[in-house]
Amino acid sequence: MPEGYDINWMVVLLVAAVGMAALAALFAASWILAPKRPSEAKNIPYECGIPPAPFTWSQIHIRYYVFAILFLIFDVEAVFLFPWAVVFLKTIPAVFYEMLIFIGILFFGVIYGWRKGVLQWR
Repeated sequence: MPEGYDINWMVVLLVAAVGMAALAALFAASWILAPKRPSEAKNIPYECGIPPAPFTWSQIHIRYYVFAILFLIFDVEAVFLFPWAVVFLKTIPAVFYEMLIFIGILFFGVIYGWRKGVLQWR
């Protein structure tokens, strides 16, 4: 190992030790200072104050799923369009036509959802 690199690691270890000590001190302070009032309601799995009920079957409308899929389509479009816009001037022209095809496919997805009435929240 070259000379002087061991000093940098000592600083990292020192900072990690101070961080762990601070974390341990905060957990200890929370354990000591927090009020302790045990009750039956606090022993249930979800501490919300409402006792759990047995499972009841309910039907969820398909519109929520289609709306979520359309959101993912727009989200994926944004993920691919931003990097493409950054490097557009540095690439070959074929990339431009590939992105037009991609945007066209997404556009047909939006038109399909619009015609089915998914974009209208009722």
